[in-house]
Amino acid sequence: MAWAASGSGRVAYEAGPTGYGLARACAVAGIVCTVAAPSRIRRAAADKVKTDRRDAERLARLLRLDELVAVRVPAPQEEAARDLVRAREDARGDLMRARHRLSKLLLRHGVVYDATAWTLAHERWLQQQRLSSRPLRLAFDDYYGAMLQTKTRRDALDHAIAELASQPPFAGIVGRLVCLRGISTLTALGLTVELGDWTRFQPQSLGPFLGLTPSEDSSGQKRRLGAITKTGNSHARRLLVEAAWHQRRPLRPSVALEKRRGNQPAAVRAQADRSARRLNQRWQALERRGKRRTIVAVAVARELAGHCWALATME
Repeated sequence: MAWAASGSGRVAYEAGPTGYGLARACAVAGIVCTVAAPSRIRRAAADKVKTDRRDAERLARLLRLDELVAVRVPAPQEEAARDLVRAREDARGDLMRARHRLSKLLLRHGVVYDATAWTLAHERWLQQQRLSSRPLRLAFDDYYGAMLQTKTRRDALDHAIAELASQPPFAGIVGRLVCLRGISTLTALGLTVELGDWTRFQPQSLGPFLGLTPSEDSSGQKRRLGAITKTGNSHARRLLVEAAWHQRRPLRPSVALEKRRGNQPAAVRAQADRSARRLNQRWQALERRGKRRTIVAVAVARELAGHCWALATME
C-alpha cells in the first residue's frame, strides 16, 4: 500500500484491501487523511514503472494539487453491515455455481428434469435419484451435499440481514425503500450500505456513479454511444437491474407489497405508487420504440435509482 504526506499536514493513501483503519486512526489523531479512489488516479500512458516510492510521490503531488478523488470512509457499524451483505452476495454466487455443477453432472449422464428447476418438486426429484455406478453416486452425493450446505449458508445470512434491517440506523430508510415494487428487504439494505449516505448524491448523479450511463466516443458532429460504463459498485448495479424487471407490468394490488409497506405514512406510499406508474410508463415507452428488454431494464434501473433516492431522503 502506497501512502504519501504533503507539507500542509495532510496524508493520503489508495483505497485497497487494508480497509479504513489507517484513516480512522488519523482522524482520532487530528490528521486530515484522504483515502483516494485508485481508478480515479491519473497515470501517464507511457509510465510503465511501478514502485512504492513512485506511487507515493505521485500521490503527494496530486494531494498538493487537490486532484485526488476521495472515497467516503464509512462508520465501523456501516462497514460491518456492508461486509454482511457482501457475504450474502458471495453465498449467492457460491450457490449458483454449486447448482450448476450438480445439474451439469446429471445432464452429462442423461438425467434431465423437464419442469422448473430448484423448486420443492425439483428437490424431491433430486432426492429420488438412484444413479447406476458407485463412483457416480459418490460424485452426486458430494455435489448435492455442497449445494445444500451453501443454501443453508445463504438462508442463515438472509435471516441475519432481515434482523439487521429492522434495527436502527437502517430501519427507517429500508422501511421506505421496500415500498417500491421489486425492492425487497435484502435489496433495500444492500443499496443502503453500498451507497452509504444517500444525501451526498443528487438523483441525476446516481446513474454515472453506478455505471448505468452509456459510454460515449464522440468527435466533431458525430456522436457515438456505447454500452454502459459499468464503473462504480457492481453489487448495487445488479440489485437495481434486477428490481427494474418488476416494473414491466402495471401497478396492481399485491399482498406481499402491502405487507412490506406495513405502517409507512401515506406520503411514502403515494410516492412509491407514483414511482411505480412512472417506471412502468418508461418501460412501455422504450419497448414501443423497439428497444431490447435487456436495454430497457438497464434504462429503467437508471431511473429507479433516482426514485430510491427520493424515498431514502424523505423526512
